[in-house]
Amino acid sequence: MYTVIGQQAVIVMISHMLFIVIAFWALQSLNFEKLIRRDHVIQARVLYLIIAVALGVTISNFFLDYFISARQLGNLFGN
Repeated sequence: MYTVIGQQAVIVMISHMLFIVIAFWALQSLNFEKLIRRDHVIQARVLYLIIAVALGVTISNFFLDYFISARQLGNLFGN
């Protein structure tokens, strides 16, 4: 039982990290320089990171929930 819980935790952590990296990469295509005040570079980088984490975790949760729901659909049809 603990092995299954441990495996799920590893899958969730890898999924979150993967989608955070993808979100960070995708956000680099946007031009944030127009929105940033002068001398607020560190704050802008922190905001950039927070947005990447929020997007990545949200997308990861969506895909994890989707796969869990798809796996449970078999129970509906008696498989």
